[in-house]
Amino acid sequence: MIAFCLAVLLLLITPGPGVLSTAGVGAAFGFRAGLRYVTGLWIGTNLVALIVVSGLAAIILANDWARYVLLILSAVYLFYLAIRIALAGRRIAFISASTKLGLRAGLLLQLINPKAYAVNLTWFSGFVLLPQSLWLETLLKFLIINLIWIPIHLLWLMAGNSVNRLDLSPRTHFIINAGMAAAMMVVVALAIFSLL
Repeated sequence: MIAFCLAVLLLLITPGPGVLSTAGVGAAFGFRAGLRYVTGLWIGTNLVALIVVSGLAAIILANDWARYVLLILSAVYLFYLAIRIALAGRRIAFISASTKLGLRAGLLLQLINPKAYAVNLTWFSGFVLLPQSLWLETLLKFLIINLIWIPIHLLWLMAGNSVNRLDLSPRTHFIINAGMAAAMMVVVALAIFSLL
């Protein structure tokens, strides 16, 4: 169970569309407005988990053509995010929001977020916690995921909310941007490698 909790934590804290946009909404609109967006992300995350657990994702991904197309699109999308992060310049590379984003925007982002499907497939198929009861294991995994997901996203929201008050040097901005971009590029490389 410790390995599962660690996997959930590590996969949630890495930069992806959900956490980056959460920080961006926090920076643009503040903590209170960001809570509506995070609520949408949370609903979307749990819907994606249900899609994975129900087998619908497996049915779609069983088709080689669909799996390759989705993997290529996901890799391209993640590469795009990495480039945006790397080229962000002096500012920390949170994805900024130009219009107020609410519950619906968060929900829709998670439904198209390739990272959400990938991590849920990993969590629900890669770890066996209670082999004698699939239902109990699934419920336990939902509970653990949500107990880790909620504080992680609230921390990203608070980070975005407070980013404007930080007076970081250009070098520090560069190091943060380069590190975030490098993490995204590793994900892209792994996705491309899996196609070979």
